[in-house]
Formats: sequence, C-alpha cells, structure tokens
Amino acid sequence: MISSMTGFAAAQRDSASGTLVIELRSVNHRYLELHMRLDDPLRAFEPQLRDAISARVQRGKVECRVSLTAPSGESARAELNVAVLEQLARLSASVQHRFPQSRPLAVADILHWPGVLATDGVSVDALAAELADALEQALADLAASRAREGEKLAAVILDRVAQMEVLVAKTRPLLPALLQAYQEKLASRIREALQAADESRIHQELALYAQKIDVDEELERLTAHLQEARRVLRAGGAVGKRLDFLMQELNREANTLGSKSVSSETSQASMELKVLIEQMREQVQNIE
Repeated sequence: MISSMTGFAAAQRDSASGTLVIELRSVNHRYLELHMRLDDPLRAFEPQLRDAISARVQRGKVECRVSLTAPSGESARAELNVAVLEQLARLSASVQHRFPQSRPLAVADILHWPGVLATDGVSVDALAAELADALEQALADLAASRAREGEKLAAVILDRVAQMEVLVAKTRPLLPALLQAYQEKLASRIREALQAADESRIHQELALYAQKIDVDEELERLTAHLQEARRVLRAGGAVGKRLDFLMQELNREANTLGSKSVSSETSQASMELKVLIEQMREQVQNIE
C-alpha cells in the first residue's frame, strides 16, 4: 500500500472526564516532524502521544491537537495549585529584581500559566485510557486517509510511467534511420568542405561520432528505471525517498537524450519525457 503524507483524522470520546477531542493533520515533509497542541490537563501525556504517532507515521509534518472540555451542563471545580503559584511568584520576583522596568504579571497571565489551575473530577488513569483509545482511532483513520490519497497518487504516477514507456518504444525504432541520415548528411558536408579528403578517414570519423551521439544506452536505462518504478509501487510501503531517487535518474537520462539529439524527433521525445518526469516528481513529493 502506498501512503500519501497528506491526511486528516479526528476522534472524540465523551466520559465523566469531559469531551476529549483529538485531531491529526499531516502534510508532506522530508522527515517526521511532530507539533503538539495540548490542553493543560493533558500535557503530561505528550511523551506517550509522540511515541504512539512516531510508531505509526514515518514521514510528514504532523500536527496533533488534543482538547478536553468539561462535561455538558457541568463545571468542574477549579482550585489554585499553591506549589506552582509560589514557584511562579518567586520567578516573577526574581525577574522584577533584575529587570525593574518589566511589566508585572497580570491575573489573567497567572491563571493561564500551565499547572496553576488544578481541576477536580478528572481521573488520570481513566483519562489515559480514553486518550489511548481515541488516539488509536484517530491514527487508524489518518492511515486510511493517507492510503486513499496514496492510491490516487500511485495511479497518476503509473499513468505517467505508461506514457513514458510508449515514448521510449516509439523512439527506439527510429534511431538507426535517424543516425544513418545524419551520417550521410554530415559526410556530404565534409566532402564539400574537404574536396580531397580520404574517404576511409571520413568513415572512421563518422563511426566515432556515431558512438558519441548513440542514445540506445539512455533508452535502455530509461526502460530499466521505469520498470523499477513499477516494481516499487507494487511493493508499497514507505517508498517516497526511493521514488524521488528514481525521478532524479530518469531526469538525468532524459537530459542526456536531449543533449545527444541529432533530430527533431529525439529532441521532442526528450522534452515530453522531462514534462512527464516533472509531473511524477510533484506527486512523489507527497508520498511517504
């Protein structure tokens, strides 16, 4: 299965602890990059969340938002966490002493400080179980979302691979005639320029030049790379980096084909191949 790095999933759990909502959003990125947005009562669970996500997602920029809302119609009783409050007071006094011009903390600043408010009625063990259950659902839905997108990307890439294979198949039979015509044209010009030129020397130089402009090897490598792209897509898994490497190799061969071209047919084939490769590369950038 091919997975895109783009996806979204959400899961919700209602319980005595309140309404727990988890949202996962992912976009393409070279590596795995996690951004956590957790409500204060849930900050202690960040390491477990990171480990769970990292175990299921290999590449992409993933944003995880987790919120906990008090049960409908109820207000959980909130109390000041004295220990945190006293620590905050000491820190604030130290800062004011060193920077007398600094603005004192406002009440709103203090109340929003992580850990200042302790809320009753939330069982840590129950919350941990609900969080794990909701995260498992969200991760499963995210994987399904990314797989659906990946299936579409794979179809686009395979379509471009098929078009490139047709181009290579059409170009290969033209090569002998194109090379022969170009050699005859070049020989005629050499004879005109060098009236008394040795005919055997002309044929020797033409043979050497023909080797330099022969693109059969490039077409063979293009065919091999396209076959490898098909194999990688069939194998599935985290293949984004492998496909990206293949795009570089395909582009290299298409460029060489263009630089060696001695006819409008091969030049046109080179340009069309590069367009298709660029279209594939854009899709590959989104594959895990």
